[in-house]
Amino acid sequence: MVAFSIRDLNIWFGGIHALQNLTMDIPSKEILSVIGPSNSGKTTFLRMLNRLNELDANFRMSGAIDFAGSDLRKMEVELVRKKVGMVFALPLPLPLSVFDNVAYGVRIHGEKNKGKIKAIVERALRQAYLWDEIKDRLELSAFKLSGGQQQRLCIARTLAVEPDVILFDEPCSGLDPISTAKVEEAMLKLKADYTIVLVTNNVKQAARVGDKTAFFLSGRLIELDKTDTVFTVPRDKRTDDYIRGKFG
Repeated sequence: MVAFSIRDLNIWFGGIHALQNLTMDIPSKEILSVIGPSNSGKTTFLRMLNRLNELDANFRMSGAIDFAGSDLRKMEVELVRKKVGMVFALPLPLPLSVFDNVAYGVRIHGEKNKGKIKAIVERALRQAYLWDEIKDRLELSAFKLSGGQQQRLCIARTLAVEPDVILFDEPCSGLDPISTAKVEEAMLKLKADYTIVLVTNNVKQAARVGDKTAFFLSGRLIELDKTDTVFTVPRDKRTDDYIRGKFG
């Protein structure tokens, strides 16, 4: 099964050709790790998948993006962002309690039954590996949590609205190794039910969690293959050089 099918995609921001002639498929219920140096197009690629690039007035594109059998650009934006959730590099909890952070999107989408909301919040916190740590502090301000806990809270908030895809944009860039390991553990469990796309500058993280890895350079997809293949016998010397730290 394929979650996204991308054909001949080009993206510009004004005169900058940010993504060039991109053609690839993203399989369902796998983790795709996306690596590459700065300004390689990784974040543009990620934001394309839930149409965040369209918020830039200078954005234009050509090509086709199919999401679960539908033309992504013809879908209602609200539906796209419900189905394709995103977790950003820095945790962005709302100025609310832990419980209300997770319940926020559920309520926005119309759920009013308190029992159902409570069950959804617990499920999402369990999926994000946070429930056991904060189950007795659900009324605590989200800002009182540690950075790693706040990031997992943001994951839970994304999960609560039942997306099909979760996009991670450098989710561990500001976290310590223990918090990073917990986020990675959550990702590995979540792929049983969700398609995950992870943009990371940490090639070791990409190797640890990715089923497949894509290497971007200067707006082009250089290589896409099974992670073990990319990290042991890459087809392109530029991929090998990047993984070995010779540039980037």
